This record gives sequence, structure tokens and C-alpha cells, in this order.
Amino acid sequence: MKVEFYDAADDKSLKFAVIVARKAGKWVFCRHKARNTLEIPGGHREAGEAISDAARRELYEETGAISYSMKPVCFYSVAASDADEKTFGALFYAEIAETEAVLHSEIESVQLLDELPSMWTYPQIQPLLIEEAKRRGFISRF
Repeated sequence: MKVEFYDAADDKSLKFAVIVARKAGKWVFCRHKARNTLEIPGGHREAGEAISDAARRELYEETGAISYSMKPVCFYSVAASDADEKTFGALFYAEIAETEAVLHSEIESVQLLDELPSMWTYPQIQPLLIEEAKRRGFISRF
């Protein structure tokens, strides 16, 4: 798996919005109803949707966030190998102030953690996204 980071990307190529999020000083992770692993909030961009709107929608759908600040971090690509086609996404950082009590999506639960999890849904991708957000100054520790 190869993950690369960029300062700019062609908007039409962006398929995913992923949000590294914190609430009350803790990491925000989601557990999908079909999985026992944890993941960063995010998902597919819908047709005609701005990538920032996709990030806001996914953050709400997966965490119930209704009051938050969000900033773009960078763009990234993922490819299974050097020879494979790259899939592009946008990475955001959010500080969540308030969430709804009930989730309205495929997410079973939201977990607030002091440390990064050991059971990732996407272990070859998502830890690197968090590390990049830290490298770019959006996160001071983990």
C-alpha cells in the first residue's frame, strides 16, 4: 500500500473526505455496524458535492457532530502498489464541541480515546493520515 500527500489536487479526482477529529481532548473514532475495528470519520463524496461539504456531511453522519470547527489539512492518494491507479481524497481536521445523542447512519458507536487504537479498519492508511495532520501542525500530540 502506498500513501502520498499533496498540497494541491484536481478537485474532480477527489473521491473521499476523511476527518481527523478530536472532542474534549480525545480522539474521535467510529465503529461501523458491520465491523469490530475502529476508523476515522469519513467517506465517499457524492455526485456534484463539494469536497468540503462531503467532509461536513460525513462528520455529521458518522459522529453526530453539530457544533465544530473544521480546517482542510491536505490531499492524499492511495494505491495498492506503485503500478496501481491512485485514488485521491481530502484530509480535514475538526475540533468537535457538541454532538447529537443519536447516530443516524451505519455507525454503531463513536469512541473517544486518549490514545490511537490498535484495531484499525484501515491500518495501512489511517494512521498515516493522522501522522500527516500532526506533521503539518494540526495536532500537537497522540
